[in-house]
Amino acid sequence: MNTQRTPLVTIEMATELSANDISELCDATEEAIEAGGGFGWLAPPPRSVLEDYWRGILLVPDYHLFLGKLDHVIAGSCQIARPPRNNEAQATTCQLRTFFLAPWARGHGLAGALVAETEEFARSEGYQILNLDVRATQDRAIKAFEARGYQHFGTNPYYARVGDDFVPGLYFTKLLNASKV
Repeated sequence: MNTQRTPLVTIEMATELSANDISELCDATEEAIEAGGGFGWLAPPPRSVLEDYWRGILLVPDYHLFLGKLDHVIAGSCQIARPPRNNEAQATTCQLRTFFLAPWARGHGLAGALVAETEEFARSEGYQILNLDVRATQDRAIKAFEARGYQHFGTNPYYARVGDDFVPGLYFTKLLNASKV
């Protein structure tokens, strides 16, 4: 008899963060950075820097923070960034940013659920296109995006520098509602 239970996966858009939320976000961020997926950081910064980063995200009016939870514990997040208000030509395009999961939360469908929820939010806000970029070394994230129908449209061979080496960056796009584009 199999006694393992399926972990509860939930996604929510944050409008405020409690002290516990900040602590869980920082824990997950540090673990993701140490595993090589820290949305720009190569080593975890001081805890106060991470705390300020997460508090600051909610202050940016054009960012929407989505939290992925596994059994009620924050295990990852991503953000939707609106285009600048003066960019009429790209008014129907938004950006998915800072997508990450703590290593302990992988393999439970949280990545797909998190991206699906952000896509649904973008659609509900009238966006037709969702763009993102990712380091070429982020194999799991790339597979998650490709599985959701994102199309690779470009590569920047000098996207990031890790040690003495450049790491390419991959650019992806997805039409959220092809019939209206």
